[in-house]
Amino acid sequence: MNLSAFSETLSRLRRERGLTQAELGARLGISKSAVSMYECGNREPELDLLRAMADLFGVSESVLLGRPESDLVNADPELTEYLQQLRDRPELRMLFSLTKNATKQDVEAAVRIIEALRAPDADT
Repeated sequence: MNLSAFSETLSRLRRERGLTQAELGARLGISKSAVSMYECGNREPELDLLRAMADLFGVSESVLLGRPESDLVNADPELTEYLQQLRDRPELRMLFSLTKNATKQDVEAAVRIIEALRAPDADT
């Protein structure tokens, strides 16, 4: 594991989410000092904790380890934009998580509902 890349990525993701080390530790079930040691590169997490961190931040373990995202995403600007939106907007992540196992018909129905909510009121 490249501790330097992991440490920098963990620190950046935590700050981007507006979390203190203590808040991150509480969410992960670890101490503030453990978070500090990970961010300083003095300690590396066990695999289960690494997975929990990746899940919490909504990134892959590879991204958390400081590796570049897959070429598929980087080669497709639209996918890259969607991924960035999922990272930055918790409400979109919530919506996506609800639709992960949805059928095509469920997703189409949800799209129609959202389109109806966004349509201007016909009475005005």
